[in-house]
Parts: sequence; C-alpha cells; structure tokens
Amino acid sequence: QQELLSSQEEQFQETQHMLSDISRAAAEPRRLAATTLPPKVHVIDNTTERAFTDIENLQQALDHTWFILCGALVMFMQAGFAMVESGCCRAKNVQNILLKNLTDVCVGTLGWWMSGWAFAYGGPMVDGYLENGFIGTDQFFGAGFMSTPKAGMIEPTGAIKSWFFQWAFCGAAATIVSGGVAERVNFPGYCIFSFVMTAFIYPVCVAWTWGYGFLAKDISDVGYMDFAGSGVVHMTGGVGALVGAIIAGPRLGRFDNPDAFNPHSLPLIVLGTFILWFGWYGFNCGSTLGMTTAAKGMMAAQVAMNTTIGGATGGLTVFTLRLALLKKYDIGGFCNGILAGLVSITAPCGNVEVGPAFVIALIGGFLYQGASALLRKVKVDDPIDAFAVHGVCGAWGTLAAALFDWGDGFDLYHGWSGFACAQDASGVCLKGAWGGGMAANVVEVLAIASWVAAWSTIIFLPLRLANFLRASDSVQQEGFDAAKHSPSKAYAMSEPGAGSCVISA
Repeated sequence: QQELLSSQEEQFQETQHMLSDISRAAAEPRRLAATTLPPKVHVIDNTTERAFTDIENLQQALDHTWFILCGALVMFMQAGFAMVESGCCRAKNVQNILLKNLTDVCVGTLGWWMSGWAFAYGGPMVDGYLENGFIGTDQFFGAGFMSTPKAGMIEPTGAIKSWFFQWAFCGAAATIVSGGVAERVNFPGYCIFSFVMTAFIYPVCVAWTWGYGFLAKDISDVGYMDFAGSGVVHMTGGVGALVGAIIAGPRLGRFDNPDAFNPHSLPLIVLGTFILWFGWYGFNCGSTLGMTTAAKGMMAAQVAMNTTIGGATGGLTVFTLRLALLKKYDIGGFCNGILAGLVSITAPCGNVEVGPAFVIALIGGFLYQGASALLRKVKVDDPIDAFAVHGVCGAWGTLAAALFDWGDGFDLYHGWSGFACAQDASGVCLKGAWGGGMAANVVEVLAIASWVAAWSTIIFLPLRLANFLRASDSVQQEGFDAAKHSPSKAYAMSEPGAGSCVISA
C-alpha cells in the first residue's frame, strides 16, 4: 500500500508540474512563439522542423478530442432530421423519407471526400486567405492529408480532424433539402441533387466564408460573422428546399384536402426535435474549433447558454402564437419553433450576450410563423417548413449576428474576435467597425441565397422537364413505400382513415 501511495503521489506531482507549465504558457504566449519551426510527429531535419512540446502534445490531443466529439454530435443530428421528416409526412411514405436521409449521409460523404473539402478548404492560401477568394483548388480526395517523409514514417496533418467535423455540417445542409421536397420526388433524381449539393454548391459557400474567401477579406476590415452557420449551413439548405419545392410542385391533392396531409406521428417529431437540440450543442459549441485555452472554454459555455435560450424562446414564441391563432395546442408548431430559435441563434451565438439571444430567438419565432403562413397562402408545398425554419431564420440569424454584436454600441465591433474588440495593427479597437460588419453579413445573405437558388434551379429544373424528378400521380396515390419498397409498409399497422393509423390487434 505504501508503494501504491508513493506512486500516486509521484503521478500527482507530475500532473501538477504539467498544469503549471500550461498556466505559464498561457500567461507568456511568446514562450512558444520563440521558434518558427513547424512541429512534427517525426523529426527528420532539426534545422527545418521540431518535435511537439509536452504542452503542444496535450493541446493537440484536446483539440482532436473536441473536434471528434462535436462532429459526432452533429452527425447524430441526422437521426433527428430523419425522425422529424418521417413524422411530419404520411405513414405510407416513411420508408422513402428514411431512404433519402440515409442517402444524404452516404452520398454526401463521398461528395465531400471527392471535391467538397477541396472546394471549401483546399486553398491555396496567401497571407491566411483563399488565394482566388472564390473556390479551393487543392486536396481533392483527401490528397495531402498525410505525407511520407521517410520510408516507414507517416506524417499526419491537422486537416484530418477538420475534414471530419466539417463533413458533418455538409451532411446537415443537404438533409434540410430532403424535407422540403418530401413525398413527391423520385429517389434517383434526388440523389443527383444531393451529390451536387455536397460536392459543389455548399462547399463554395463555405469557401467564401469559413474557407477565408472574399466575404472574410474583401467586404470590410472585420469581414462577415457567422459563428456556426445560420447562413452558411441553414440558409443554404433552406433556399435549396424552397427551389426544390417550387419546381417539384405540391403533393397530389395537398391543397384540395389539407387534413389528409397531417403529420402521421407527433411522437417521432418530438423525439427528432430533442435529438436535433442535443446535437446542436456540437454544432454551435464545436465551432470554437478548439478547446485548449480558458478563453475557448468560456466561449463554448457562452455559446451553450445562448443556444439553450434560443431554442426555448423560439419554441415558446411559436407555441403561444399558434395557441392564439388556433385556440388549441399545436405540438408540431412548438417543435418547429424550437428549431427556428436554434437556427436564429446559430450565427450570433459567439458574439452576443444572453439578453440579445432571447430577442433574436423571439423575432425568429415570429418570422418563422409568418413565412410558414405565407408559403401555404401562395401554395408552395414544404412538408416540414424547411424554408421557413432554415431559410428565413437562417437569413435572420446571419443579420442578427452583426446587428446585436456585443461591441460597445454601434461603434466598436467584436465579430470573430470573441471577447475582445476587433483591432487594428497597433492593437487599438477599430472605430466605426460595426457598419463594415453589417455590410459583410448583408452581402453574405445575398450571395449565398443567389448562389444556391441559381444552382438548385440548374439541377432541379432539367430533372423536372425530363420527368425524372417528380413521381407519377399513381405512385403518390399509392404511396412510395408500397410502390417502391420492400417490405411495402414501414409499420405493421392498418389505416382506417387518411392521415391516421392504429396498431393492429
């Protein structure tokens, strides 16, 4: 026992020394900056490279763990999308909805690997920004992620962890579209769009923004601000869903007999909403892109708090609005309100205080309700309100990130600087920077909406004209599951009436 206690004491002392080293490094940032040699796993030439220090080893381990954990949470959101979308639709099409969700992940993975990453983050970079400002041109098929400096030695890069984390975001953007065109789009035609979205359309939007393209450099001194993707991810998916819904046309009989299209499973919708809310903490908190400093840890906590307030506020806002309008409780509206609040706070979650987060989500709830009602009035059939939730609230969240930035009034601006103001080269806060930040975010909304709408039209319209997109009336009447799937039902149930089902005795 004495030997065990002695060993534990030694381990404790070693841990204390390591923590002490980390604290000194945080207090003296120049200490690690004294050498400009890049750290490597394998050191071949001491004059051009060096080994990782103990502190750097720990930081790399923490960062990789954070990326993998948060990326897995974002990936799990696919289960939430599947539950919400299948629950919102009729029982006779559930398998087909789930098929498209599964395909989005698998086809999207290959699209991201083949060209998506390269267009989004491939570079080349000059002075920290994308050289051409528009699209990446390197690292197709993961090229350059690892090298072989010497026989028997493989040198990895940090791009691998980023590829995984950003892949999960790419899949989310594509899946949003599937809900907007549900119950009337053929599977092969949808697969074509899903691949183009993940391999080209979405990655270019990323290149302009998170890939340090023209929106990060050329619009203003402070650039755009979209912390976790209200515009980059959600608006991209929402606009694609709107274009798809318009070109595909409404489901057969949708506006002749609306009650026949009621959601078939509110339990699935509620379950999916909770899964999405849970995964959103990976989506937003993970966008700190690391967990190696006190400031990043505190930022992740601030983001988590804002995200929580956003979801709760959006849900209660729409629930209250629907209660006032219908004089009855609307659980489906409650769920979409939660998602509207979460989408609204996704861009500004890293540069607003919790009070503004409440206001942002409150306004997002009103905007969602208005957009949802407007789409029904003009007879655009969006089964899960993908555009109202992700498109409208995504645009609003992007604008709100600049409008409610926690800088001092409308003079100072924080944006990507986090807890500090945006500064000039001499370390002085930029005066009047808010206007530049607002302008950049307005351009982001316009640029992404135009890009996605144009390319979605280019893909969807020829497919519709070639009769390759929209399912026949007979298939829609029978249901995709019976017409296209084996087994022919998602449930062992009988359906006594349209829009309802009971478990067989």
